[in-house]
Amino acid sequence: MDVGKKLKSIRLRRNISQRELAKRAGVTNSTISMIEKNSVSPSISSLKKVLNGIPLSLVEFFSDDFDSEKNQQVVYKQEELMDISTGDVHMHLVGKSFPRRQMTFLIETYPPGADTGMEMLQNDSEEGGYVIEGKIELTVGDEVFILNANDSYYFDNNKQHRFKNIFDTVCKIVSATTPSNF
Repeated sequence: MDVGKKLKSIRLRRNISQRELAKRAGVTNSTISMIEKNSVSPSISSLKKVLNGIPLSLVEFFSDDFDSEKNQQVVYKQEELMDISTGDVHMHLVGKSFPRRQMTFLIETYPPGADTGMEMLQNDSEEGGYVIEGKIELTVGDEVFILNANDSYYFDNNKQHRFKNIFDTVCKIVSATTPSNF
C-alpha cells in the first residue's frame, strides 16, 4: 500500500490542507508533506497521530473497502437505526454504518420522568437539537431552560448539561453532536 498517496487522497477528499492537518495532529507541516511524498515511512504511532487529525482510525485507513463509496448506505429505515438507549431514555443512532463518522445524529425519546442521569454530561463537542413533540427541561451550566415542541438548542458540550422530562407527556428530540461521540 502507498501510505503517502492514500493519506493525500483522503486529506484532499475531506478538503483539509496539509497545514490544517498538521495543526490538528500536532505535527509539523513538513511531516505531512514528507509522509505524502513517501520521503519518510511513519511509525504506527505517528500515523495514528496524523489520522486522529482527520479523524480516521488505523483500521479504516488500511481497510481495502475504504475507497468504495458505492457500498455506503444512504437511507436507514426505522428498524435499521442502532438502539443506544440508556435507562428510560430511548436513543436511536442514524447512520450506524457510516464510515469515518464526524457527527452523531440521534432520535431521542424521553418518557415522562426520564432524564440523562443525576450526573451532568460533558464532553468535547458541540450539540444541537430540535424538539419534535412534548417538552423537556434542559440544564446547561447553571441555567435551566424549558423547551417546547418546535424549540431548538445549540451549545458547547464542554459545559455540563442534562436533559430531564419533568412533564406528563413524551418528548421527542432530533439531535446532532460534532465531532461524533460514537
